[in-house]
Amino acid sequence: MMEEKLTYEAALSELTAISKEIENETISVDALASKVKRASELIEFCQTKLKNTEAEVTKIIGRMENPEN
Repeated sequence: MMEEKLTYEAALSELTAISKEIENETISVDALASKVKRASELIEFCQTKLKNTEAEVTKIIGRMENPEN
């Protein structure tokens, strides 16, 4: 599964690199399936990170707007 230390920026950077390899056709057919699998894991990681960040920011803003709660 995903490494705990993986950051959004690192995941995005790796996704960009995989994308460029595929676009430039510098990736071997043998490695293609594993690269696509890794890309899907990275996309899922990024989506989860964005959702969690959005939820946290919404919670913080809510507390700022209603400090008595």
